[in-house]
Amino acid sequence: MRAVCVFCGSSAGAQPVYRSTAIELGRELVARDLTLVYGGGNVGLMGIVADAVLEAGGRAIGVIPRALLEREVGHRGLTELHVVRSMHERKALMAEKADAFLALPGGFGTFEELCEVITWAQLGIHAKPCGVLNVAGYYDPLLALFERAVDERFVRAEHREIVRVAAAPAAILDELATARVPVLAKWIDRSES
Repeated sequence: MRAVCVFCGSSAGAQPVYRSTAIELGRELVARDLTLVYGGGNVGLMGIVADAVLEAGGRAIGVIPRALLEREVGHRGLTELHVVRSMHERKALMAEKADAFLALPGGFGTFEELCEVITWAQLGIHAKPCGVLNVAGYYDPLLALFERAVDERFVRAEHREIVRVAAAPAAILDELATARVPVLAKWIDRSES
């Protein structure tokens, strides 16, 4: 693992622990010689984690659509900033540059990005580990929904294992470093439909 894509909010959130954990994650990435790949913003948790990486002497690669850059939310001090045409291109390039994916707290965009890379792993489009940094239990409701989907047989138990969870940056990076994405011959059982 050389680069970790971090999905997170363009807001810092309501609790100070979100900010402090983003800073801790940035420093931990640098301590492990891991490159940050993220959405390229200079606001919210996005900007906080990128600044923490840069301040610790690490590499931060941002990918941002031109429309967002023009709204002056792009981070101008990154190691690399890739400006793309669309959100689809943004996500594809971030996925290409990363060896693992991790979600800090965030909103709809963070949820969507996380669920998309989980789905890509489920479908065998990539075999990169996916994780959730469950700061202050933020993701408890989403993780409960994942468990409900398994119970209701919409998600296979083996695929639920795609998503690694920890409450601290060092712990989730340890999980991602050792995780193996399950590969099944088929992801759906037609006899059940």
